Amino acid sequence: MRGGRVTSTQLMFGPALGIEREAGLALWDDTAPVMPGFELSHWEPDRQPDAPVRRFTAPFDDEVRSVDQRVKLAAWLELFEERGGRAEYRSVGPSEVAGLAAAHDLTVLATGRGELSALFAHDTSWPVHDRPQRTLACFYVHGVAHDAADPAAGYVRTTGVPPAGDVIIMRALTVGGPCDIVLFEGRWGGAYDCWGDRPDAAAGWRRALGLLRTHAPWEYERFRRAEPTDPGAALYGAITPTVRRPVAHVDGDRPVLGMADALAVHDPITGQGANNAARAAARYLDAVLSRGELPFDEQWMRETFAAYWDNARHTHAFTEFMLREPQPEQVRRAIETAFDHPEVAHRFANGYADPSTYREWLMDPDGADAYLGRFTK
Repeated sequence: MRGGRVTSTQLMFGPALGIEREAGLALWDDTAPVMPGFELSHWEPDRQPDAPVRRFTAPFDDEVRSVDQRVKLAAWLELFEERGGRAEYRSVGPSEVAGLAAAHDLTVLATGRGELSALFAHDTSWPVHDRPQRTLACFYVHGVAHDAADPAAGYVRTTGVPPAGDVIIMRALTVGGPCDIVLFEGRWGGAYDCWGDRPDAAAGWRRALGLLRTHAPWEYERFRRAEPTDPGAALYGAITPTVRRPVAHVDGDRPVLGMADALAVHDPITGQGANNAARAAARYLDAVLSRGELPFDEQWMRETFAAYWDNARHTHAFTEFMLREPQPEQVRRAIETAFDHPEVAHRFANGYADPSTYREWLMDPDGADAYLGRFTK
């Protein structure tokens, strides 16, 4: 696992990190870089060649970190076995799930891809997309210039360049130590939609540097001497946002419960996937421990998921909202206002830790008008 390919960006905010810490699983507090703030830049060189870069920065109220899933999952599996658990490594399809469900009191599926996720029916009360909203490319690199005089160098940084898309940058801990992650979120047909050939990490990174040089030259200056951390340091793909129903049936009518990516898959533009997984695991664990000797029947499964989804649905809604084309008017207004008003920048940045807070203003036109109007009169 440690020698494989990277699998995600796994940005985690304070509440989700707290869940890991409470469970005794925050094994990288002394080694994973902390990102102290958020920077958003906006540039439109295609429309205005001499247009200035507009940006705001804001401190995070709580810690933000990213630990390579290759590092994290390998260490957790080893810890699980050290404590008496048994981990099996093999391919599992729908027929194997039926056998597992028959042999266990509770079967939980957490994969968001392939045949297993298809066991769960789509929840048509949510938008059903027939294709991904963005094309994605992600690189883990080291050798980045981190200037101590540049406070934003260690921030989570996002740069929007219409019509290319967005580039999101963060610090992380990978197999070889601290690194930086660069994620390209490409709009279809734009300059960042250029990864269909899926080059190796070295060739892909050379292409990425060219994109940064053209579309985010200030980031290019930071990254121009950087190199991929390892041969598996590139990831390409595209994600079709999906919400599925929580219970599937195998071997006739035997229920199995879905979790995290198996039931709600969304684009990484808002950095919520790993946070949702932590919240789901905590909620499910509480439900299992409080069940006592009662069976894990279908009603319990649905109630367990509903308790988790009561909050997680806001995360999915927020991600859907931020991917809309054209950009919702109140998002544009919020960003424009944040450029000039630190209070708005701070509220915008810290909402990522709990996207349900955006319901009160960013995702509600009337709430946005009431809040932003205080700064724009």
